[in-house]
Amino acid sequence: MIKRINTYLNSHEEAAPLAVFRLFFGLLMLLSIIRFWSYGWIDKFYISPSFHFSFYGFEWVKPIGQYTYLLFFISGLSALMVALGYKYRLAIVSFFLSFTYIELMDKTMYLNHYYFVSVLSFLMIFLPAGKYFSLDALLLSRKAKHKTATVDTNIQYVPRWSIDSIKLLLGIIYLYAGLAKLNSDWLFKAMPLKIWLPSKFNIPLIGDLMGQEWVHFAFSWIGAGYDLAIPFLLLWKRTRSFAFVLVVIFHILTRVLFPIGMFPYIMIVSALIFFDPQWHKRVVYAFAKAVSYPKQLLESGIYLTAKSKGLHKLSLGIIALFFCLQIAIPWRYLLYPGELFWTEEGYRFSWRVMLMEKSGYAQFKIVDEVSQKRFYVDNSDFLTPLQEKQMSFQPDFILEYAHYLRDHFAAQGHKNIAVYVDARVALNGRLSTTFIDPSVNLATIKESFAPKKWIIPFTDDIKGL
Repeated sequence: MIKRINTYLNSHEEAAPLAVFRLFFGLLMLLSIIRFWSYGWIDKFYISPSFHFSFYGFEWVKPIGQYTYLLFFISGLSALMVALGYKYRLAIVSFFLSFTYIELMDKTMYLNHYYFVSVLSFLMIFLPAGKYFSLDALLLSRKAKHKTATVDTNIQYVPRWSIDSIKLLLGIIYLYAGLAKLNSDWLFKAMPLKIWLPSKFNIPLIGDLMGQEWVHFAFSWIGAGYDLAIPFLLLWKRTRSFAFVLVVIFHILTRVLFPIGMFPYIMIVSALIFFDPQWHKRVVYAFAKAVSYPKQLLESGIYLTAKSKGLHKLSLGIIALFFCLQIAIPWRYLLYPGELFWTEEGYRFSWRVMLMEKSGYAQFKIVDEVSQKRFYVDNSDFLTPLQEKQMSFQPDFILEYAHYLRDHFAAQGHKNIAVYVDARVALNGRLSTTFIDPSVNLATIKESFAPKKWIIPFTDDIKGL
C-alpha cells in the first residue's frame, strides 16, 4: 500500500491542465472583483453600515473604511497576476489573504461560493500552477538565455497529485451538496423549491412550468442526483463530455433561476480540470498562438522535481491535513442536538447549498435593571435591510447583535443592561414559531462552540443527513 502511494506521489502528468485552470480561475476572479466594485457593493456592504457581523474567532477582522477599496484592488490585481502566471506564488498568497479578509469582514455576506474561492485559492498556494505557460516561465527562460539563471525554466510535467487535488476538492463539494439534499423536506416536500420557483413565472420558455408541482419535485430529485453523480461522470472518460454538458446546463439554469452571481461560471470552468491533458494542451497552444508565446517553451520535456525533500513533505502534509478538514468539517453538526436547519449550528462551511427558506422577525427589548426603564429597539437604526434579514433567523447573529446593543446603550449611560428578544422564525413553508427563549438575558450569554440551549427546540421533524 505504501509503495503504491509513493509510486502515485512520484508520478507526473502534463502541466497544461493546471495552467488552463490557473488562467480561467484568475480571469473569473478578476471579473468578480470588477463586478462587485461596479455595482457599488463595496460601499453598500462594507463601508456604509455602522455595524458588521463577525465570524466567531475572527472578531479582529474589521472593515477598514475607504481603504477597503485598496483591499479589493489588491485582490483584483492578484487575480490578474495569477491568470498571467506572473510572480505566481506571491500572487496566489496575496489573493488568498485579501479575498479571505474580505469574506471575513462581515458574516452577512457569507456565501458557499465565497468560501469555495477561499479554500481553493489556499490549495493553489501549494500547487505548481505557475510553472507552465506563464510569464514566470517566459521571464526565467530569457534570464537563462542571458546566462543570469541556471534553473529549469520550462516545466512541462508536474506531479499528478497537484492536478488530482483540484478534482478531489470539487468531488467533495458535489458529494456533500448531494448528501445534504437527501432529506425529507427536499425530496418529499420539494422544499424550498416549491416556494422559490413559482416566482419565476416571467422567465421565457419555461416560466409557465415554474408553478407546477411536478416541476418542483423533478428539480429537487434531479438536483440531488446531479450532485451525487457528476464527479464520477466527469472522472470516467466515456461519460466526461456528456457530464460536462450536464454541468453547463445545470449551472446556467441555476443562474437563470437564482441570483447567485459568478458561482455557476466558476463551477463550469472548474469542471474543465477533469478533461485529458491533451485537451488542455490544445487550449494552451491556441492561447499561446494568440499572444505569440514561444512554442518551444511548451515542449521542454522537463519534469518538476522537489528542490527540497523536507519542503516537499511539508507541502504534502499541509495538503493532507487540508483535505482531512474538508472531509470532517461538514460533519461537525453531529456534535449538536436539535434540527440543523433550525439551529444552524454546524451549517456553514458544509456545502449545504440552497436547502432552506427561512424568514424571521426579531424584536429586541432593552432593560435598565437599575432604573427599570425598558424600551424596544428599531433595528433599522443599526442594521441594513440585508443585515436585519440575516440576523432575524440565525442564532449567532442574534447573540452578537444583542451584545452590540448592550454595549451601545451602556455607553449612553444605562446601567446593568439586559437584552431580551422576541424572535419568531418560519422554516420551509411552516408556520412561524418562537425561536429564542424570550426569558433569557442575551447580554449575559457568551458566544462559544457550545450548543445554544436558549434556542427553542424545533417542533417538527426533518429526516436526512
